Amino acid sequence: MAYVIGDNCVACGTCAGECPVGAISEGDIYKINPDECTECGTCASVCPSEAITLAK
Repeated sequence: MAYVIGDNCVACGTCAGECPVGAISEGDIYKINPDECTECGTCASVCPSEAITLAK
């Protein structure tokens, strides 16, 4: 179960810079590639808008 980025993403880029495997791509709302995500949680821990959660 990979992490996902919700609609409250402000596209600040903090998460992308912290992802150790480069699974996060830029956009109006950033996206996490579920095939590359290792579920380490680093992105969620640094997100200032708390927009990143584990997929359900």
